[in-house]
Amino acid sequence: MPTAEKIHKTAIIDESAKIAPDVEIGPNVVIGKNVTLGAGVKIGANASIEYAEIGEGTRISPFASIGGEPQDLGYKGELTKVIIGKNCWIREFATVNRASGEGGVTKVGNKCLIMAYAHVAHNCVLEDEVIMANAATIGGHTHVGFGAWLGGMSVYHQNVRVGEMAIVSGASATRQDILPYSKSEGIPPLVRDINAIGLRRRGVDKASRDAIHKAIRILKNPEYNTTMALEKIEKEVEKNEYVNKLVDFIKTSKRGVCIKSNKDAYMNNDAQDEE
Repeated sequence: MPTAEKIHKTAIIDESAKIAPDVEIGPNVVIGKNVTLGAGVKIGANASIEYAEIGEGTRISPFASIGGEPQDLGYKGELTKVIIGKNCWIREFATVNRASGEGGVTKVGNKCLIMAYAHVAHNCVLEDEVIMANAATIGGHTHVGFGAWLGGMSVYHQNVRVGEMAIVSGASATRQDILPYSKSEGIPPLVRDINAIGLRRRGVDKASRDAIHKAIRILKNPEYNTTMALEKIEKEVEKNEYVNKLVDFIKTSKRGVCIKSNKDAYMNNDAQDEE
């Protein structure tokens, strides 16, 4: 357990909690059943945590709620939990619900930032380095890929997938999957281009970015349906790990992928992606 000076006297801590010695716990915090707090974790005032494992170095801001019961009418009190990775930051009033279904897990990876009022529903998976801006909301069983950025007040239907290194504009809403490496916006969030800035920041070389850009422009072209576009990509686009992932993501989609809705959605964007 931490030393007394690191735990505020008003904090309420269940006897089942496992807490590293250097954890800091602020005023009026409630640490409920089945909680594990790793080294260097900091919990702000009035936060509530139960049925959760929090990785080392993670910060929980005031009034955040971690591990509360899922908002699922099918949940009957079965034992589930939340796992949050290392060096995350969960901001004020954000909620991360525990899973629904015996033994289920809601999982947040390492180095994720979940901003104020954002909501992560039951059984969701956020891979490493995901950013959810203020009030972004993801429904149950949503999967968010590595390095994705979800804009403020954007909304995602249950079972949706957001591809890795995608960026979605604020106030967008989708019932379909979001293409990896894409920059999307709207209701539904149609693909506007590649996430060139995000890809450069993560070290994706220009040749790979150019191949992704070519593949996405084929997918956006109103002359082709998705099957035709994939065939054209197979013939005309130089393959690399990113293009392969892009194609596989589309082929494995169960809800369909948000790419274009009609000819008006096709934008002839010839902007250069420079080093």
